[in-house]
Amino acid sequence: MIHVSRRLLAAATAALLGAPLLAIAPAHAADPVVLNLIGINDFHGRIDSNTVKFAGTVEQVRRAGGDANSLLISAGDNVSASLFASAVQGDLPTIDVLNALNLDASAAGNHELDQGADDLTGRLSNAADFPFLSANIFKADSTPLLDKYKIFTIDGVDVAVVGAITEETSALVSPAGIQGLTFADPTESINDTVDELEALPDAPDVIVASIHEGAPDGTKTYEQNVAASPVFKSIVENTDPRVDAIFMGHTHQAYAYDAPIPNSGGETRPVLQTGSYGSNVGNIQLTFDKDSGTVTSHTQANVARVSTPDADLVADYPRVATVKPIVDDALAFAAVKGNEPVGKQTADITTAFSGGARDDRASESTLGNLVADSLLASVKDAPAGADIGVTNPGGLRADLLYAGTGGTNGDGVITYAEANSVLPFVNNLSTVTLSGANFKQVLEQQWQRDAAGNVPSRAYLQLGISKNVSYTFDPARPEGDRITSITVDGAPYDPSASYKIAVPSFLTSGGDNFRAFTLGTSVDSGLVDYQAFIDYLGGNNPVSPDFARRAVQVDGLGAKYDAGDTVSLTLPAVDLTSKGGAPTTSVTATLLTESDEIDLGTFPASAGKADVSFTIPAGVTGSARVRIDGTPTGMSSILPPFEVAKAKAVAKVDAYAFPIVLEGSRALVGFSVRGKDGRPTGTVRVLDGDDVLGEESLRRGLGLIVADTRLLSAGRHTLTVSYEGDDTYAPADDQVRVTVLRFPGFHR
Repeated sequence: MIHVSRRLLAAATAALLGAPLLAIAPAHAADPVVLNLIGINDFHGRIDSNTVKFAGTVEQVRRAGGDANSLLISAGDNVSASLFASAVQGDLPTIDVLNALNLDASAAGNHELDQGADDLTGRLSNAADFPFLSANIFKADSTPLLDKYKIFTIDGVDVAVVGAITEETSALVSPAGIQGLTFADPTESINDTVDELEALPDAPDVIVASIHEGAPDGTKTYEQNVAASPVFKSIVENTDPRVDAIFMGHTHQAYAYDAPIPNSGGETRPVLQTGSYGSNVGNIQLTFDKDSGTVTSHTQANVARVSTPDADLVADYPRVATVKPIVDDALAFAAVKGNEPVGKQTADITTAFSGGARDDRASESTLGNLVADSLLASVKDAPAGADIGVTNPGGLRADLLYAGTGGTNGDGVITYAEANSVLPFVNNLSTVTLSGANFKQVLEQQWQRDAAGNVPSRAYLQLGISKNVSYTFDPARPEGDRITSITVDGAPYDPSASYKIAVPSFLTSGGDNFRAFTLGTSVDSGLVDYQAFIDYLGGNNPVSPDFARRAVQVDGLGAKYDAGDTVSLTLPAVDLTSKGGAPTTSVTATLLTESDEIDLGTFPASAGKADVSFTIPAGVTGSARVRIDGTPTGMSSILPPFEVAKAKAVAKVDAYAFPIVLEGSRALVGFSVRGKDGRPTGTVRVLDGDDVLGEESLRRGLGLIVADTRLLSAGRHTLTVSYEGDDTYAPADDQVRVTVLRFPGFHR
């Protein structure tokens, strides 16, 4: 883009106002200055085996652009939602790493406020050698909470960095920590700050915005993201044209756009986000011409984290040599902290087992359900709220075993490290609001298909579900219609209602092919999965495995019955395969009607299977369901509803026929059908076994059938006079006896 220097404009204005000008001797043109801007965002305390490589990538980009010409800028969320090695020390190791890398400035992200505004302005700011900036966080008296900008001088060029935070912050962090604060529109606040900068006696030459907000999908084009996100559109199209470059964050997407500036005659500026967790380092280079006071060109790119051995990076870059011992000390401290007890357990709590091996992801487990319970309990009380907890089986990377390893880790003790090992991926916890119909779709997607419609190698993935939810399924039904009932908090789910689902961020984005989660609206809870799990273990001490199945397969249950019918169904898998569970020995069935609960009996279970058979009691009509309770597991599942029609009235058939018929002739069969609930209607047939000899419709309960007896052999026959029933009366029949006399010369 072409950007005119503020200093040059000031000088021109002075000349126009008649200010005296000094004679200036001709001079050679000044060399342009290439400003090497290095961007990071959403690092989230990634202190691990990749931290030194992240630092090496920063230094590689810094050296390539010239150390003296470089600024290192963060777009926020440096801390919180962090790995154990950083989180266990309140993220101070992360601040130390950023200090060692000479981070120049950081926008405040919403996660910088997870522990409250006082923590940001106090503990974190005191530990940081760099300023946290935000132009759009205001206190109750309308003054800014943080500095809006900071100005740096690079080779005689003044560069202002302006920070801003997502306007959604108030919904993402605990209200108690941000009382009295307001979060204004980031674009409007940046533009107001640009006006403030322009009004300074010595206005900066270049303005860079660092905004903790971003595009929704880094795989899409600039135009697609503008169309998809009103927030992104507002930032890139409405941010003041005097802003020369925009670093972004928050959405964990990677992109580097040469973005058009609306109403600027075709000028563009760089807009960049690096993704997250230090996987990339952003690099924007602005070429500034001192003589014309303009930014004459720019480039933008994301540089992938290097894979160079740590020892080589330490030897090559002095700042990396400072980072390395910080990381080593943090990891060593975490190892010690990891032995601290955080809770107790009464027995093994594990993933599902198959063939003696753990991690059967196609089966429900005590560990998956425990984690889902912890998600619901943790997020339910957060600002985001939750009605249901759901977790993916692939995130469960270790079991909680009762046997201890010695020392402080005795039998039944859960250590920090053991709990952290269950959920090592450090997912943020989010609330996804889905309709009941979309939640059912999530459950249907346990039968897997990838984005191309193919069935992957793991054809089925069993989600962990919180205890307040149970559902039934029939895998023989058509794909997309295998979930046959869902119960939430003891009541049937409502397809049109909204449910808040607490999930790890991996699922929020449709991970493991659970793409239905992307159909809802997502809110970050400000919590991290492993820390929420650890807090849950401490608050529910001790924890025990729950072997009550929450997903129950039901085979053979129909949709319609009559009172008095026999219902037979099979529960082929009532037991979990996690370690230590006692098998189900029996199940009790209870019929649930609108007004009553009727005991249907207790049925034995063996090898994880139970067959249930019962008669629907007389007098039951309308919608009914069956509750199955298992012993000793405590399983309780409400099966799909079925309709029960009123038992039909009994009809009486009286039939008569002339007892003797000549071979080859026809017989007259008369009948009457009567009942106490009105006059029966319908059809009556005369049958010899399965052969129909004649039929007639009832007229006022009476009828006469001319039965074709030509197929009957000579001799005595018993014929059935069968009434097929109607909406009121059940089928009924009577019998008549007919003797067929041989007739000479007749041939059948």
